[in-house]
Amino acid sequence: MQKRTTLQLFTLNLIFVSLSALSLDSKDNYLWLENIDSKESMQWVKETNKTTQGKLANTALYKELYQQALTALNGKSRLPIVSQNGKWLYNFWQDAEHPRGIYRKTTLKQFKKDKPKWQTVLDMDAYSKKQGRNYDYHGMTCLPPKGNDCLVFLSPGGSDAIEVREFNLKKRKFKKNGFQVPLAKTRISWIDKNTVYIGTDFGKDSMTNSGYPRLIKKWKRGTPLTEAQMVYQGKKKSMSATAFKVKTENQELEIISETTSFWESKKYQINNGKITPLHIPDSANFSGSYKDKMLISLKQDWDINNQHFIQGEILLADLDFLSTGKGKIQSIIKPTQKSIVENINVSKQGLLVTILEDVKAKLHLYKQRKDESWDIQEIPFADNGALSVSSIDEKTGDFFVQYESFITPPSLYHVDAKTLTPVLMKQQSPSFDGSLFKVAQYFASSDDGTRIPYFVVMNKNTQFDGQNPTHIFSYGGFRNSLTPSYSGSYEALSGAYGKLWLERGGVFVLANIRGGGEYGPAWHAAALLKNRHKSYEDFEAVAHDLIDKKITSPKHIGIEGRSNGGLLVTAALTRQPNLYGAVVCGAPLIDMKRYNKLLAGASWMGEYGNPDEPNMWNYIKTYSPYQRVQDKVKYPPIFFYTSTRDDRVHPGHARKMAAKMLDFGNEVDYYENIEGGHHGFSTNEQLAHRLALSYTHLWNHLK
Repeated sequence: MQKRTTLQLFTLNLIFVSLSALSLDSKDNYLWLENIDSKESMQWVKETNKTTQGKLANTALYKELYQQALTALNGKSRLPIVSQNGKWLYNFWQDAEHPRGIYRKTTLKQFKKDKPKWQTVLDMDAYSKKQGRNYDYHGMTCLPPKGNDCLVFLSPGGSDAIEVREFNLKKRKFKKNGFQVPLAKTRISWIDKNTVYIGTDFGKDSMTNSGYPRLIKKWKRGTPLTEAQMVYQGKKKSMSATAFKVKTENQELEIISETTSFWESKKYQINNGKITPLHIPDSANFSGSYKDKMLISLKQDWDINNQHFIQGEILLADLDFLSTGKGKIQSIIKPTQKSIVENINVSKQGLLVTILEDVKAKLHLYKQRKDESWDIQEIPFADNGALSVSSIDEKTGDFFVQYESFITPPSLYHVDAKTLTPVLMKQQSPSFDGSLFKVAQYFASSDDGTRIPYFVVMNKNTQFDGQNPTHIFSYGGFRNSLTPSYSGSYEALSGAYGKLWLERGGVFVLANIRGGGEYGPAWHAAALLKNRHKSYEDFEAVAHDLIDKKITSPKHIGIEGRSNGGLLVTAALTRQPNLYGAVVCGAPLIDMKRYNKLLAGASWMGEYGNPDEPNMWNYIKTYSPYQRVQDKVKYPPIFFYTSTRDDRVHPGHARKMAAKMLDFGNEVDYYENIEGGHHGFSTNEQLAHRLALSYTHLWNHLK
């Protein structure tokens, strides 16, 4: 019935598909599903959702998993991630009473209590009700030093496109005649109380081919947006352009960055209206300012002023050097074969440097001596976990650190800048019994001999008999690092996987394949462009290693990935379909012939290459899942999920692959949330539904 419905809809829709569109790929019988909101494509979505609902969501297993997921996601003890602004600590919070969320504040004194008193600053449920449509909170940027003048980013339905409204943080209300920007993929930053830099959709030719702003304008308070003064024009083929202010100890710099590809950007300084290039490699990133110098993170080797710096090195550069090419550059940290810098936070006391050593985090304080050498002190935290500095007090240098591991709930520590002794302030109540499980790190050998790390979370009594249902999660792209987390993946799921998977007898695996950032920019570069297949070989090496160790076997292996990870698991599906028992694929890229023509796809050509170039397409087509999937081949059952309002990765990727596989007679479950953007959910209820569907699919096929 599903197969017949898809073909019938295609026949009905032929008259709606332009000849020019069909000419792009005459063999693509599902091109009409790229029309996001058409009557025909939405009819297909509704019917396919209904089938999945009847098959998965009406089962006793789903209902139990849904309640367990929702309980974990709405748990009152969940760790509030705070940011500090003066005496106030701020936090965004969602629960059963506030499904859209509230932005709230409290004092440090209150926060130390078991039940602190919070004051609501912005209620997104009330705002959505007043506006007559659902909005997601996508953050705010506030003008220092007082931080009361803020620009709030509001997303209808969870899309990347936002509306901007000015908000008074002290009075806790929107400014009646403040800055307001209509829906677009806007980039905006403060210059002063009455002026901002803005890039938005100004009309014809104002956006790049990737759908982001290319024009930067200076906008004065009280004047129409149409009268904003042009500052800079980026190229249409670039990814985007933006401008922002950087404050050092004694100076302020106004910087323009034109992102020419996902991994390179031209950087300029605005000085008295004059725009001059900065002396920094296009591939390098600014990592903040320290005193009157800039921190630079290198992504490639750099030879400058008779000095040689290596990929992944962290440098400190004089401002004079940046503007004139003359001045001092100092190396602070060099990566090693096993350790790289994950993040740097600047505090009053020095640099808080988070290091990944074989994917496990350590935190160090770097304090500069008078002779400009560095004292390095490690701040003690447990091994085998992930660390993040969540907030720093600008006056005292005290800071908050979040720690978690696969079996340790998220824990918030307060660290005194003088003693550097972490004091546990809050810890989320366990959502599953972590004492029952153990974590092991293994290394698989990829086809070219590279050692690929992966973590295994399993019951302490797990028998290595090849019979364990095993869930492998990975990503392998865009320099993203997958580190140990209580959720089990890079999405904060509040430990839901513990109840839904581990406690039911499942084994969880996190695979740190190339393309990610676990070992720095070199680990990422190893799988770029025509080396993309190395990510897939790494992933397969992990699966084979699990089989060799008798932890599991092919019929018990379930694989999951989302976004670039969705490309990973569908590529894996078509490369070795007999290696897996089930697949979960979220918000994926799949049609790599057309990805650069869909939404933000053009911005990722630095990662995958341009499929319109014959030489590049000859390589990409060797792994592009949509072109590789074949009729009369038995593929493992697959569950797709995506969002109609995903304006980053087009939902057409998942729709077309699902329709094609259904028509080839495969077992396919499909769910498309109408809102939620690229994350796929706007509320905890929506996320619980998706999690329960995913794990119901896995349990149905991996027992």
